[in-house]
Amino acid sequence: MTYIHPRTDILTNEIGDETTIWQFCVILPNAKIGSNCNICAHVFIENDVVVGNNVTIKSGVQLWDGIVIEDNVFIGPNATFTNELIPRSKAHDSSKFKSTLIKKGASIGANTTVLPGLVIGKYSFIGAGSVVTKNIPDHTLWYGNPATQKGYITEDGILLDMDKRDKDGVEHVIKSKTND
Repeated sequence: MTYIHPRTDILTNEIGDETTIWQFCVILPNAKIGSNCNICAHVFIENDVVVGNNVTIKSGVQLWDGIVIEDNVFIGPNATFTNELIPRSKAHDSSKFKSTLIKKGASIGANTTVLPGLVIGKYSFIGAGSVVTKNIPDHTLWYGNPATQKGYITEDGILLDMDKRDKDGVEHVIKSKTND
């Protein structure tokens, strides 16, 4: 059963089954929220946003027009997304908005900033406090300001070093279990 805290402002009718939305969230009318999501307190979701299934969005996150989040994504507290490269006060022009895609299984750490128009790859992992300025490939580990690649990560969350070899020198091939 879907649970929506009574102290929310939910204007969309497109919320999947088994989704939980906690207090002080605002979700605008055209947003689409999948099933079995957990949207924590103080989250704002604009109109042109799609959230897949099994997504966790921690407190203090704002999702602006043009953001698409695929299934099984984790977004840490106070992660920041932007949708315009050169914003100006009182010069709102939605034609300049850039879409951001967070692919299946990605994890974005607390206080990460993601610039607009980027793709965050499948099962990638971005460490807390990072500033993401370019596309993130599938199955990679990034952190820092600006974020740089520090290694690889499997679908199951096992961290691998940059040359994809374990401590015994065996090279690992990283691929999705579902081959998608």
